[in-house]
This record gives sequence, structure tokens and C-alpha cells, in this order.
Amino acid sequence: MIHLYTWATPNGRKVSIALEEFGLDYQVHAVDITSDEQFDEEFLKLAPNNKIPIIVDEASGVTLMESGAILYYLAQRHGAFFGADQYQTMQWLMLQMGGVGPMLGQLHHFAKFNPGKSPYAQSRFHNEALRLYGVLNRRLEDHDYLAGSYSIADIATWPWIARYEWHDVDWSEYPALLAWYLRIADRPAVSRGFDVPQTGARIPIPESPARV
Repeated sequence: MIHLYTWATPNGRKVSIALEEFGLDYQVHAVDITSDEQFDEEFLKLAPNNKIPIIVDEASGVTLMESGAILYYLAQRHGAFFGADQYQTMQWLMLQMGGVGPMLGQLHHFAKFNPGKSPYAQSRFHNEALRLYGVLNRRLEDHDYLAGSYSIADIATWPWIARYEWHDVDWSEYPALLAWYLRIADRPAVSRGFDVPQTGARIPIPESPARV
């Protein structure tokens, strides 16, 4: 049994999707970050950086924070989802951890939760988000998945793109990325993992390749 401490964020959904894809038994412990539960003393014993997600793997005795490290651990331990080329997988996983996640996270902060408070920051992170959309789109023009075949790099990146409604993106400019997004959205394990903790969340799907 794996214990997953999480909330319905892109980083949390990476791991719940991965656990579903690997077909592993896991128990969900909801950590409501909107109520600052990530600062509870008991959670801090597991999460030194007071962030979700966290896994506790009873079989191995391993406790891990940081979603990228968790995905790597699961792929290595269970021998799957490393993609056609492990080095390519790690390259694109690191881009998500160092670029896609942090930059889109900043865009969410300034444009979604604090609109109008810092026009410079809103513009800066929106432009960087669209630049990263372009990087991903170019890669996917001649690859079905970031590392050639479906991998933890896709699992890590996809939940951030699933917040596209917050990014003011014109999908007609990123057709390869949109096709990849829809391809992954069709996976049953992704649908199950997206709704963790269970709230009835449904994967957003663009109505058309236009501004959404």
C-alpha cells in the first residue's frame, strides 16, 4: 500500500495519475492547502518543505516529497513509463520541474489569484508560459509523446497544461500540443487520477482550437 498525501493541484495530480497508470494500490490523504493543512505538525514530519504531494510506500519503507522525485521513484521501482529513451524522459521531466511548473505557477499567482496587482509580472509570466507552450509544441510536431513513447515526462507536464483556461492561450497556435493533450486526456487512468482527492473534477476539454 502506498499512502498519498495530496490536493487537487497540478503537482498533486501528477502523482495520482502515475499511481493509476502503474495500477498500484494507494490510499489518499487529502491535505487541504486552502486551509493551511500543509503546515500541520503531523504533516511536517513527512514533508519538510510543507508541500504536497508526499508518498509513503509501506512495501519499501520509503517516504518521498517532490513530485518529480516521486515519479522517478515509481518508474524505477516498477520498471515502466521511462519512455523510449530514458535520457530524453529525464530531459523533459527536468524541463517540467524547472520551467513549466514554476513559470505557469507564477502565472497562476499573478493572473488568476492577483489580477491587476502587478501588470509587469502578469505580462512576464504570460509571455514565458506561451514560450514554453511553443517549446512543447515544436517537440510534439514529430513525436507523439515528449520522450517518444508515453512516460513520466508526459505525466508530469500534462496536469499543468490542463490548467490552460488560466493561461489565455490560442490553441490554434499549438496544434501539436493540443493533440497531445487530448491524447492523454483520453486515457482512463488519467481521468481517474485527475479526480483525486475525489471532488467530481472533470478534465477540461477545449471546445475548439481557438481562444479559451
